[in-house]
Amino acid sequence: MTSDMTARMLRLLSLLQTRREWSGADLAERLSVTVRTVRRDIDRLRDLGYPVDSARGHAGGYRLAPGTDLPPLLLDDDEAVAVTIALRTAAGGLTGIEETALRALAKLEQVLPRRLRGQVTALQSTASGIAWETRGPRADPALMATLAVACRDHEIVAFDYTTRRGTTTGRRAEPCHLVASGDLWYLLAHDTTKDDWRLFRLDRITGVTPTGRRVPPRPVPGDDPTAFVAARLSTAPTRYRAIATVQAPAEQIRARTPGLGTRLRPLDDHTCRLDASDDHLPHIARTLTGLDADYTLDADPDVLTHLRDTAQRTLHALNG
Repeated sequence: MTSDMTARMLRLLSLLQTRREWSGADLAERLSVTVRTVRRDIDRLRDLGYPVDSARGHAGGYRLAPGTDLPPLLLDDDEAVAVTIALRTAAGGLTGIEETALRALAKLEQVLPRRLRGQVTALQSTASGIAWETRGPRADPALMATLAVACRDHEIVAFDYTTRRGTTTGRRAEPCHLVASGDLWYLLAHDTTKDDWRLFRLDRITGVTPTGRRVPPRPVPGDDPTAFVAARLSTAPTRYRAIATVQAPAEQIRARTPGLGTRLRPLDDHTCRLDASDDHLPHIARTLTGLDADYTLDADPDVLTHLRDTAQRTLHALNG
């Protein structure tokens, strides 16, 4: 009897979420119960915190109203697949909501039935969009979801990591936080082998394997993961150095060129400094081109040579 009532209430909640308003008679017909039973079930939903409004009279009915807290939502199979695909897309590329989408994706994929996981994988592997602008490597949303769960559960993971010099080694770490900086995602974790905090670029991580071993939460130095990552990135070595002093306010450059993160710092109200250093020369050229402002450049000889060659090819194309 209890299981029948629970199933009926879940069905009732699903109906309320699909239409703005239902009459008591319509709900009773859909659920194969009396109108009186519908009223009792509505009261039970209210006791559980669902804000169900009702209006009396011939034209009266029931509707799920906005509340102070978001109640649990029920999704059918098609809706669950669509939401998962959307969250994976958002986690991989939409500015400003990546981390929020990632948390929601981790919750949803944890409870997604096996039959739907196959649909999600098949749909995402066979459908693609046109990326008109790519500033840097993108992290795999499935990898991000796996690491997000490991961070939440404080579970040690093993993975292979490729350094900027191209060497790949096995790592074992306690994941702590996922942090976005510019166009890149980083895993902040405590390396169990080196017994020290490390930053791992997600696009260089492969073969993640949860070990099943959970550990107590480890406090991040300074108690601020984002600040800790920013400090590490500001001192991290890169292959090519390129520092631009830009003749424009930092806010103006940030608005024109999103994704600069902590690499852009104001010098005064009219100038700012951009650390465009990178391991790849084309990335440096792309970053500087996007500034759309005058600047002076302090850079390695290889950077200057690459920029001169690029400019000469452009001039040759224009004159040809």
